[in-house]
Amino acid sequence: QVRLVESGGGSVQAGGSLRLSCTASGSIYTARCMGWFRQGPGKGREGVAVINSGGGNTYYADSVKGRFTIARDNAKNILYLQMNSLKPEDTDMYYCAARYDLYCFTVLPSSSFPYWGQGTQVTVSS
Repeated sequence: QVRLVESGGGSVQAGGSLRLSCTASGSIYTARCMGWFRQGPGKGREGVAVINSGGGNTYYADSVKGRFTIARDNAKNILYLQMNSLKPEDTDMYYCAARYDLYCFTVLPSSSFPYWGQGTQVTVSS
């Protein structure tokens, strides 16, 4: 069973950038789809971006298209989320997730992913 650990969160001003990392304890080479999700207090867990195992297929929520980029390094077992042009509404706890059984063809709901990290907080001030 893979263990996922997020890092890279923090506090930035609007317009700034952050890069989140998700380091896996085991191989992610066979993880057919990995993704980033976010959740604020009292809200459901929202899909942000997903990427398939080869890295060539990526899908984004409309709210982050053109600003966020998801990538993965299978050799290092790390998933990334580069976040640019951050807005106050991007403030949330961010989680990475993995599934090994099926590929993603869109940003799937959180219930589709069995493996999760503990989250890293991103705070964007205006």
